[in-house]
Amino acid sequence: MGIGLAAGLTLSCGLAQAAWQLDPVQSRVTATVTEITSGGESITHEHALRRMEGQISADGTLKLPIRLNQTDVLDRLGDLPPWMSSLTNTTLVTIVTHLPPERINSLAVGQSTVEILTLRTDSNGEQRQEKLPVRFTREAADVVRARNAEPVSLDGRELMKNQTVRSILSLMGYQQIGDEVPVELDAVLVDR
Repeated sequence: MGIGLAAGLTLSCGLAQAAWQLDPVQSRVTATVTEITSGGESITHEHALRRMEGQISADGTLKLPIRLNQTDVLDRLGDLPPWMSSLTNTTLVTIVTHLPPERINSLAVGQSTVEILTLRTDSNGEQRQEKLPVRFTREAADVVRARNAEPVSLDGRELMKNQTVRSILSLMGYQQIGDEVPVELDAVLVDR
C-alpha cells in the first residue's frame, strides 16, 4: 500500500510539473490564401507555417516567435541574396497565449477538451488579439494534439493592413488577396 501511495504521489507530482512544449517536427499552421490578380481572377494557394516552437511556462504562458524561415516563402522564392539572408531568422511576429497546464495534465489518454484561447500578437509595436477555439486531445501519456475546434478564417483586409504581412505577400507576388483566409492548426505538445 505504501509503494502504491508513493507511486501515485510521484505520478501526480510529475503531472503537475509537466513541461509541455511544441514538437517542431509535427506542429504547423496552414492558410488558404486567395490571390486576386490584376485581371480580377481568383487563384487559391495553400501556405504553411512549420517548425513551430514554444513551451508552456508554469503560469500557462505560451510564446510562439514566428520567423520567415518557418514559412514556405523561401521554398517558393529560392535562395535570398546574401544581404537578405540574415532576415530569414528574424522574428516577424510573436504570438502569446495563456493555457493553464493543469487543463492539459488532467486529460486522460483519448480524452479531449476545447479551450477558447486568446492569441495576442505583437508585430513592430502593432498589437492585436484574436480568439481561437482549440481542441486538445491527449493521444498518449506524453503527447497532446491541438487542432482548430471549428473552422477559423482571418480577415484578409486586416492582414493587408499589417506592414510585415503585406511585405511577405508582396514578396510572393500577391498584390491583393481575398477577404477570408481560412487557417488550420495541427500542433503536437510533448511532455519533455
